[in-house]
Amino acid sequence: MPRFIKYLLVLLAIGAAVPAVQAQILLTGGEPMLEDSVMRDFSNQPYFGIYKDNYFIFGPSVGPKPTKENTNIKFQISIAQRLTKGTLPFGTYLYLYYTQKCFWNILENSMPMTDLNFNPGIGVTKPLFVKNRYIGKATLMIEHESNGRDSIWSRSWNRVALASSINVTKNLMVHAKFWIPIVDGQNNRDIVKYCGWSQFGFQLISDNKRLIGGLTIVPRPHFSSNVIIDFGYRIFKRDNQFLFLQFYNGYGEGLLEYNKFHSQVRVGLLIRPKLFSDF
Repeated sequence: MPRFIKYLLVLLAIGAAVPAVQAQILLTGGEPMLEDSVMRDFSNQPYFGIYKDNYFIFGPSVGPKPTKENTNIKFQISIAQRLTKGTLPFGTYLYLYYTQKCFWNILENSMPMTDLNFNPGIGVTKPLFVKNRYIGKATLMIEHESNGRDSIWSRSWNRVALASSINVTKNLMVHAKFWIPIVDGQNNRDIVKYCGWSQFGFQLISDNKRLIGGLTIVPRPHFSSNVIIDFGYRIFKRDNQFLFLQFYNGYGEGLLEYNKFHSQVRVGLLIRPKLFSDF
């Protein structure tokens, strides 16, 4: 494993060790987000919104010489629809999720979209509080992922997943997701070997909310991992648009070639949710 990744793992361990009981998320003015106001905001917010990061990025492979075949655009569109106006039992909300990730080889003839990944899901989200202060959320969901193709190119699997994002301080957010895989694709029976059973990571945010940086790790068998490192710079103070850089190293970036190693760096534009992204 590269040395810089080991250093980032150490930082993650330090961040995760901070006692969660002290966690809180602060507004720009420095006031904590209290339970009553957060629950009211959840109930009154628009039904339709951003779920995960939405981005449009372009770049080459790392290691092999860049070519038309290994330099491409990767873009992701991710949305959520709240299905209930009020709260469900245990203070939860029911959501419908949809994420689509595409790989577009614009340098090749006819500019083919080589891999389209469709990821719908449904689940319940619960805001989390400590001492009446909002610290994050937890989601229990069922999701499906497939590439919508047939024959030997078909890939699909399902997951029952539990995910959580916690703000440890106003500058540090940690996240984790664990899933039970249900593999129904005939051509990707071994997908868990490459895409794992879980993922975890962290994001660092500057005091003025202009700079963000994050690390996501997907452990695989035999002490290896898929790693995603990203950095963003907010273009305008009050907007949610960022200049964005992402480095992917490992397997499973896309479904079609889930069992082939990829190391890719791309830059472009990122649009984020209001508070923080899901992963």
